[in-house]
Amino acid sequence: MSPSYKGYRFSAEVIAHCVWLYHRFPLSYREIEELMLARGVTVSYETIRQWCVKFGPVYARELRRRRPRAGDTWHPDEVFIEANGERQYLWRAVDRDGNVLDILVQGTRDAKAAKRFLAKLMKKQGRVPRVLITDKLRSYGVAHRELMRSVEHRRSKCLNNRAENSHQPTRQRERAMKGFRSVGAAQRFLAAFSRISPRFRPRRHLTTATEYRTEMTIRFTVWDQITGIAGLPAAA
Repeated sequence: MSPSYKGYRFSAEVIAHCVWLYHRFPLSYREIEELMLARGVTVSYETIRQWCVKFGPVYARELRRRRPRAGDTWHPDEVFIEANGERQYLWRAVDRDGNVLDILVQGTRDAKAAKRFLAKLMKKQGRVPRVLITDKLRSYGVAHRELMRSVEHRRSKCLNNRAENSHQPTRQRERAMKGFRSVGAAQRFLAAFSRISPRFRPRRHLTTATEYRTEMTIRFTVWDQITGIAGLPAAA
């Protein structure tokens, strides 16, 4: 179902493009305002912020619905982030293809936090994995024994590179934003960011230039569909 833009002065194309820019590249709202002005569109950075807050989660939810079934090997990992000047931990899980399964911002990385994240992850996926691959943090061992004892658990720093690599775009975005204003703001932004950003980051080193362009064309077509742009008359 396409989002509703009723009551908005700007077109769906402009709104969707601004939201895409913010989640795809490490740009501020003011920088996007400048980019849009260069294209002849006068819109304030505050309006762009409001679009991102409202439509970012909507677009991300539609992308999740269209995502293929996740692989049966899960790679959870955690990394610290700054929220309102305090250290928090971003818990993230990806499948064997690097697709983000879920994220959760928490204040600790103990067993209780690990159990909370894995329980949320299983509920979201509606199943347990065949293999769980983590680093050697002991909290994962406790959570594994209590929540998914039947699942094979492999613990190795090297085996979990896929999850650790998935943190790199977040780190880049966090630096551009100079940290997050609150835990809630971090959770809301990263939940949308983890769906939208990877969508436009295919593993280019594994494909030829022609294959990459074809894949990106397909992904932009899906983006146009979930944002409601597909089928709209072209702008004059």
